[in-house]
Amino acid sequence: MNLINMNIKERMDYYKVSGLSITVIEGGQISTTECFGLLEEGTNKKVDSNSIFSAASISKFLTSFLVMKLSEQGILDLDEDVNKKLSSWKVPENDFTKNKKVTLRNLLSHQAGIIDPEGSFTELTLIKGIPSMVELLEGRTSYCNLPIEVRYEPESNFQYSDAGFCIIQLLIEDVTGLPFQQVMEEQLFQLLNMKNSTLKTTIPEAKREWLSSGHNKSRKLVDGKYPIYPYPAAAGLWTTSSDLAILVIELMDSLKGQSTIGLSARKAKEMISPQGGREWTGLGLFLDGSGQEIEISSLGWGVGFQCMMVAYPYLRKGVVIMTNTDLGIHQLEGIIGEIYNSLSI
Repeated sequence: MNLINMNIKERMDYYKVSGLSITVIEGGQISTTECFGLLEEGTNKKVDSNSIFSAASISKFLTSFLVMKLSEQGILDLDEDVNKKLSSWKVPENDFTKNKKVTLRNLLSHQAGIIDPEGSFTELTLIKGIPSMVELLEGRTSYCNLPIEVRYEPESNFQYSDAGFCIIQLLIEDVTGLPFQQVMEEQLFQLLNMKNSTLKTTIPEAKREWLSSGHNKSRKLVDGKYPIYPYPAAAGLWTTSSDLAILVIELMDSLKGQSTIGLSARKAKEMISPQGGREWTGLGLFLDGSGQEIEISSLGWGVGFQCMMVAYPYLRKGVVIMTNTDLGIHQLEGIIGEIYNSLSI
């Protein structure tokens, strides 16, 4: 996969994109990381291979990896009623849960019957503070002001949900007795040497020099510069394009039985298999095509940032594209889409 016939800097100017990082995967390895523009408008801080961006909802791909590893270890069961292991909060029982229960499988594939309240799951503000997952799921915070409950029979429909991943986070914390961020650090980041990735709600001082500031479609800094989402499993990942590529390569290697973290080929294949009869959704990611040419993808879109991961796991090719600018249009309609469409696959 190579960038062809494209002047990146000219397209960045056209779309008013401040900073951009692209990592290309070829043959199951990182072949190149190309960086352009600035970490922050009005400064001379240039984007480089260590530059950290908000990955927003690509966090769900990361969370899916953790769930699969914990299920491999027998700590979690993808098809068990999550209420059996949730201890600090329970999914409320109602008419919709009589025949089908909420499971990790349907939560990961956005088919658990959960619908996010309108206007929920915004970025962190100091005034509102950091909610606990229990407060959030009970609807006792302004981040989510209605209790989370099942609104349709699980697996009967698809509804993209941040709340569903908050339930996953709470389940992992209840089962392990550890903060979600610590479990992720120990089970994935350390083993994969994802040294520039964090889920913390405060960015470590040592990494601030590499941190991208968020910008709007006019190249103006967003309020607070560094939007934080206090729901790590759903949207809290800060990372580099190359660290995300490492995660993609781990999936590719796992499919060949060569996992670094101990994920079996069976579990890896399950991640990229259609769920609930819907051929376009896997576990924590989305699917297109089939067989050896199947394409997997995950998109992140938050305040001041947009990004996308696309890969062909059996062909061992892929790309991660991260920007520190919210263009106000879907990724595929802006510079990310142009880059994706320019790649020779």
